Amino acid sequence: MAGVRNQNAPPDAGGETEDSLLTVRAAEGDEDAFAVLVQSHAPSLIRLATRLLGGRAEAEDAVQDAFISAWRRLPEFHHRSSFGTWMYRIVTNRCLNVLRARKPVAPLEAAGEIAAPEHSASPARIVEARDAVRELGEALDQLSVEQRACWVLRELDGQSYEFIADAVGISQEAVRARVFRARRCLTQAMGAWR
Repeated sequence: MAGVRNQNAPPDAGGETEDSLLTVRAAEGDEDAFAVLVQSHAPSLIRLATRLLGGRAEAEDAVQDAFISAWRRLPEFHHRSSFGTWMYRIVTNRCLNVLRARKPVAPLEAAGEIAAPEHSASPARIVEARDAVRELGEALDQLSVEQRACWVLRELDGQSYEFIADAVGISQEAVRARVFRARRCLTQAMGAWR
């Protein structure tokens, strides 16, 4: 299907030229062009928002709000970055606002999905794995929203420091510091699971 790329690829990987053309057409009011952009970028953006917010429904709402905002602001988009990077920034900022507005209480279910247990896996091992994921979610909730965003973008989404700096709107050094502090906090919190 045209306009749809690999869901595991970063938002900028391939398709930049196509995205640029679609973005120009969408800015001129072409709803079909915008629909292709939404279809292409929504899966990775929902994964990002789910990892940041901890729940699929809230993540889908944040991404939907981000696309509505993008549609309205398309005439202001000057192609300083790719459409994917621009959307990552909008979604990340939307998620940060949601996180700042609430007390972190939801476990991060998407942090690491537990693989289906093998038939030989014992019930005790399954419970232990679920407990580890729950504790990781609780540890992530203890991070500042900025640390959490940078850590999720780096460790779970595999983005470069340069990409994260652009998406979050801070320097690469600040991203590195936040990821470092987040790793240190998570290592301490998850020490019992080593």
